[in-house]
Amino acid sequence: MGSEGRSWSGVGAAAGSGAEAKATTAVVSAAAPAEIPTSSASVDISMPLPEMSPHIIRLCKELLQGWSSLDSSCFSIETVSGGITNLLLKVSVKEDTGNESSVTVRLYGPNTDLVIDRKRELQAIPYLSAAGFGARLLGIFENGVVQSFINARTLSPADMREPRIAAEIARELHRFHQVDIPGSKEPQLWNDIFKFLKKASALKFEDTTKQERYETISFREIQDEVKELKDLSDLLHAPVVYAHNDLLSGNLMLNDLEAKLYFIDFEYGSYSYRGYDIANHFNEYAGFDCDYNLYPDKDVQYHFFRNYLQPDRPNEVQAHDLEALYVETNTFRLASHIYWALWALIQAKVSPIDFDYLGYFFLRYGECKKQMDSCLSLVQSFLSGLRNG
Repeated sequence: MGSEGRSWSGVGAAAGSGAEAKATTAVVSAAAPAEIPTSSASVDISMPLPEMSPHIIRLCKELLQGWSSLDSSCFSIETVSGGITNLLLKVSVKEDTGNESSVTVRLYGPNTDLVIDRKRELQAIPYLSAAGFGARLLGIFENGVVQSFINARTLSPADMREPRIAAEIARELHRFHQVDIPGSKEPQLWNDIFKFLKKASALKFEDTTKQERYETISFREIQDEVKELKDLSDLLHAPVVYAHNDLLSGNLMLNDLEAKLYFIDFEYGSYSYRGYDIANHFNEYAGFDCDYNLYPDKDVQYHFFRNYLQPDRPNEVQAHDLEALYVETNTFRLASHIYWALWALIQAKVSPIDFDYLGYFFLRYGECKKQMDSCLSLVQSFLSGLRNG
């Protein structure tokens, strides 16, 4: 739930088979990325675009060698996205030949460091870029990045549900999960959730109505539920991969002419569980209206799983592998709701954006509670079957 896209207008091992899981998590190693130009400059994201533009132009001239000598009159700047976390700008220059070249400037929203590990993000982007994911990282400044411009359209939630596009997303996610990012390979999901829980449980709102709503939340209950869910999901031995963790429609782009799909925005990326990344994506089928009745049924999930597990031979995926991934995914479905619910509480306190984050907490946590019994029953039944088998 957290990117510029969020504007409100062989990894085939069965869960429970640890040795098999380790054997199939092949990685794609990318060459060490070249040094990225860096600037200590920052840009005030609250400024209107006409006032901000000279600062953006100076920044691009500083970071992009080919643009350093261009006159400021050559530049044009337009807003691509004003989401609930970042501001995304398209910066273009007219060249002497009459051609136009463009880059994207992404400005971080205020206080996003409370929910996003920028060091982790910036470490991963060059390696993901080298493996063919997202836009190329061209420059880094104090409160944002400059990246290559992707000529493609942003998907809608309805696009994601279209079978042909869903299959392509699954195949691309299979490839994404094989990228090797240097550093610790320890999964960060539960660490991040417990960090969010600690921050979210210590808030105080000046608005008395917000404070009264906030005080109805039982953080002890949430903590107990998180611990139970963690303990149960640990028994699945889900493969650990480098996960996108925010694969909503706004972070998926498609060039229709080239039939080329792009994953963008790796702010929430980390080593995590395969099933969590897929479940988080399925939760986004709900769209901007958060209609969780649109969560994919078993047949739709199996279509995705076949293309994820064996992109070249989807019809050859074994039934037990489909069942295992189904259980794994729908267990982590709950973790996704809790993660974004706690995220929303923190945003309710620190974000300057006019959005009912507190209401979003209750929406996501309420959906988690609604689905909890059936999801926990599913995994317990599956684990019991493994023990008895």
